[in-house]
Amino acid sequence: PVPEEDDLMEKLLHHGGDLDHKGRVDVSGDMTSHDEERLYQLISNHVHYTGSVRGREILDDWQNFRPKFRKIMPVEYRRALIEMERMRMSVAAE
Repeated sequence: PVPEEDDLMEKLLHHGGDLDHKGRVDVSGDMTSHDEERLYQLISNHVHYTGSVRGREILDDWQNFRPKFRKIMPVEYRRALIEMERMRMSVAAE
């Protein structure tokens, strides 16, 4: 999260962005190009449908905001994806 916004969330709601300690999730700073395209499109849609000024600011300065986003994935979901890929590779090898 943007530090100023994160500080405000922690102060008002006690929901700071310390996601590494919030439970069973993996936090990653490196997104695939597909992840980045999806994120950009989600924010674009949000701006289109809501007129969000903050969303527009993020899109207009994408190169600086992009590295501030994190990919969050539940540990069990990641494990299931890996297992499904192993099974797919096993079937393909037969």
